[in-house]
Amino acid sequence: MNIIIIEDELRTAKSLENLILKSKPGAKIIGQYQSVESSVEALSDGVQPDLIFMDVQLADGLCFEIFKSVQVTCPVVFCTAYDEYSLEAFKSNGVDYVLKPFSKDDIAEALKKVDQLKNFFQQKTVPNLEELLTKLNPSSGKTSFLVFKNQKYTTVQTDTIAFFCIRNDSTYIICFDKQEFVLTQSLDQITNAVSSKQFFRVNRQYLVNFKAIKEVEHYFLRKLYVKLVLETPDKLLINKEKSHAFLTWMEDR
Repeated sequence: MNIIIIEDELRTAKSLENLILKSKPGAKIIGQYQSVESSVEALSDGVQPDLIFMDVQLADGLCFEIFKSVQVTCPVVFCTAYDEYSLEAFKSNGVDYVLKPFSKDDIAEALKKVDQLKNFFQQKTVPNLEELLTKLNPSSGKTSFLVFKNQKYTTVQTDTIAFFCIRNDSTYIICFDKQEFVLTQSLDQITNAVSSKQFFRVNRQYLVNFKAIKEVEHYFLRKLYVKLVLETPDKLLINKEKSHAFLTWMEDR
């Protein structure tokens, strides 16, 4: 298996190379690149890897710019310190998303997933998309959020969150037990990070958990009025353009 590494931190790239070769002795590292520009140049010049390990934030921009400039046909394992890019990663040939600092087990598991994907396509002429996505991303979104409150860090499990909302230009977690926590991420970043099957962005201010929805009523001008099991300071209205998508999401359980 021919592999290239796209990583702007040389020490991290070397560590990644060592872990790859230990986990897959038959692999060969055929190139290492530190920027979007050098990666695009190499891939345009005919470098043909079987797999790419790629950092998200490179010296001259986000790695997703690479996909806009050159066609990448092989699978990609993203290695990054940031988890908010996972959705875009899986839209860009991503087969795994490894958070730094990664371990030998993390890299070995990523390589195993690549092999499973290869076997999957060899065994099935027409792959089932749902089955494939389950193999690629079994976690289906973030399972917890790190929060800071009362001078202490703690984690909030995603299943305990009734909804996220914007209040006074800050993003809040509101749990089913009515605890509240402030987040540093924007609501857009959170929407991309959580499971789209579990949460729905009803409007610009609210992202709600399916389990928090009590009932839905028709409202004026073909809008929907969403009532939650917890009282909200604002009336949750879904405009007519988004109503069909919301009802389809509600039904697709």
